[in-house]
Amino acid sequence: MNAPGLRERKKQRMFRTLSDIAVELFLEKGFDAVSVAEVAAAAEVSKPTLFRYFPAKEDLVLHRIADHEDEAARVAGEGLPAPVDALRRHFLAGLERCDPVTGLNDHPAVLAFHRLLYGTPALVARMHTQLERSEAALAEVLGGDLEARLAAAQIIAVQRVLALDNWRRIAAGERVEDVRADAVAAAERAFAGLARGLARGLERGPVAGLPGTAGPPPE
Repeated sequence: MNAPGLRERKKQRMFRTLSDIAVELFLEKGFDAVSVAEVAAAAEVSKPTLFRYFPAKEDLVLHRIADHEDEAARVAGEGLPAPVDALRRHFLAGLERCDPVTGLNDHPAVLAFHRLLYGTPALVARMHTQLERSEAALAEVLGGDLEARLAAAQIIAVQRVLALDNWRRIAAGERVEDVRADAVAAAERAFAGLARGLARGLERGPVAGLPGTAGPPPE
């Protein structure tokens, strides 16, 4: 894969700079209390320039997690013909390294960002749009038909709920090491349930054996 050129690197730096400045202002004053004009002024760019990079104010925040948008699809694609198992292992590895996307991270900056994200209705709504794109990308990898879309919806929902539960416990004051064992056990149960259910539901579809089985598991 070729390295990005100078123009692309400059573009990505501008994305990061605008997002970082905006998030800092939102954390300090609150998302609703900061205007797009204020962000543009702090970044020393015009509003039209800012909107060329970020069509919506909410996107300034969600840029920080935008690299996870196609993550499930990528992991599932690499794990064929056992995408659910690949996603399970990937999520467990994230818990092991305290990846913020799993919710199992108590770094003050991560907690502050998650409080901003989950505590702002406009951001929660925009995040669901991002999750829908993740779901669509995953469904395409899994075959693209109705069964694949249903499977993708379940997988993305499981990952979201697991991460949210972990974050809520950490945000309530529990330590990472006190939550980790429960988080791992919950992930194992959730993905095992996905594997069993999706094996039955997709056995006739184009992604038959989705969890890596030839058909439904033995009773």
